Amino acid sequence: MFSVTITPRVGETDAMGHINNCVIPVWFERGRTPLFRIFDPNLDFTHESWHLVMVHSEYDYTGQLYCNSDVEIKTWVSHIGGKSFSLAHEAWQNGRLCVKGGVVLVYYNFITQKTEPIPPDIRKQLEAHTAQREALSNEGLITEES
Repeated sequence: MFSVTITPRVGETDAMGHINNCVIPVWFERGRTPLFRIFDPNLDFTHESWHLVMVHSEYDYTGQLYCNSDVEIKTWVSHIGGKSFSLAHEAWQNGRLCVKGGVVLVYYNFITQKTEPIPPDIRKQLEAHTAQREALSNEGLITEES
């Protein structure tokens, strides 16, 4: 599991003083950055080095987020297929789960414009982050609310 701390900015709030719902996709993307380095260690984002396309995202807002304290974004691999994989995300503030969601990413060759199987070395690294989440859950360190 990856964890990133976000310090909310005043400009990310809405008229009611909450973190705007449009901010969460950006924060969840920030939570994916360590995972992106598995695919492209230097984050070059060239046609030759970048191989990910997001094909699905979802968000469930379970609590309100505010600007007055940091938010922890937790990210882990929830499923690995042949050419795609899923990530789960959570946003926590002051010990409360406020948003949970996920994305599906496809391994894609931008030069040939076709999907490709996830390479074995990358699959192994992804599996390590799935197993880590399961181990934490088995130890009771992550609950169903997580």
